[in-house]
Amino acid sequence: MKFFALTFALTWAAWAAAAAIPARGGPLAALRGAVFLLGVFAPALMALALAARAEGRAAAWVLVGRIGRWRVGAGWYVFALGYMIALKLAAAAVQRIVTGSWPRFGETPLVAMAGAILISTWVQAGEEVGWRGYALPRLAKRFGLGGASLLLGIIWAVWHLPLFFSPETESYGQSFPLYVLHVTALSVAMAWLYWRTGESLLLVMLMHASVNNTSNIVPAAVPGASNPWSLDGSLVGWSTVAVSWAGSAYFLLTMRGASLGTRTVTEDPAGDA
Repeated sequence: MKFFALTFALTWAAWAAAAAIPARGGPLAALRGAVFLLGVFAPALMALALAARAEGRAAAWVLVGRIGRWRVGAGWYVFALGYMIALKLAAAAVQRIVTGSWPRFGETPLVAMAGAILISTWVQAGEEVGWRGYALPRLAKRFGLGGASLLLGIIWAVWHLPLFFSPETESYGQSFPLYVLHVTALSVAMAWLYWRTGESLLLVMLMHASVNNTSNIVPAAVPGASNPWSLDGSLVGWSTVAVSWAGSAYFLLTMRGASLGTRTVTEDPAGDA
């Protein structure tokens, strides 16, 4: 698909350019950050450009307008905000059962997490307008919603690959195969949320921001890791993948035969049948 080719090209070129800029303070630091953000926003930029080219500017505005779909039940906000926290606490419980001891918990205050989520939710438009807003519906027409969520998850994970080779990121040296498994499961959950909320980009943006900012409530990174192709993940990491797929199995089951554009928004996730 042209969208993926152009998105990968722009993102990886921008991230390579950012890495080439000396990591110094002042204007260079600002330039480095701006170039990196260009790569982050590449999915949305390409989605809007392609939509406008194929169907006119109105199509691009319709895509952006899905960010304004906020009138959904409060339970959906709780789901979006709390899904990763629930996964991480479940993974911690698994370690407790298996080893008899709790894993190390993160030290970031909940207030700081909440503030980061509030700010970064809007930054996630740079990805979600492209991934869930543009790519998911097009893939779903060919592979079904469940199949599309799986395929998009793999593509989405691979898009992050350069970060696993950048010493300045938290992903550096960590197990990329483990990451692919986890992100693919998250893609299924986010596709389910997008479907159930009447294609609300705001809700998947919120969930994306929550995933990014609450993952370290129970850290899973392996200290000193240096081989991204290794399967050497922590017990918390593998447990998180396991509980993620347990949830995603249910989501895939409920999405059988589903299609975007036909779902009526329900008031609460607990009401799902």
